Amino acid sequence: MKETFIAVQKNGDGDIEKFKTSNGRILSYEQALHDVNEGIVIGANVFKGKDGEMYIRGNADGDPTNNLDQLPTF
Repeated sequence: MKETFIAVQKNGDGDIEKFKTSNGRILSYEQALHDVNEGIVIGANVFKGKDGEMYIRGNADGDPTNNLDQLPTF
């Protein structure tokens, strides 16, 4: 069964460090990158930033409430 991100954990700078999935798993950013790339987690995608690093963002659907930065924290 596919999972989605339902909550995030942020560092002191407000950057997302961990993700909680709909199955209750807690993923590091690195594991979340892998799971999104593998299609285990849906509703998000991976992109390469201008700095060359890989990042996760929510799929654009016109609903700002499900933006990854807007998810509840845990």
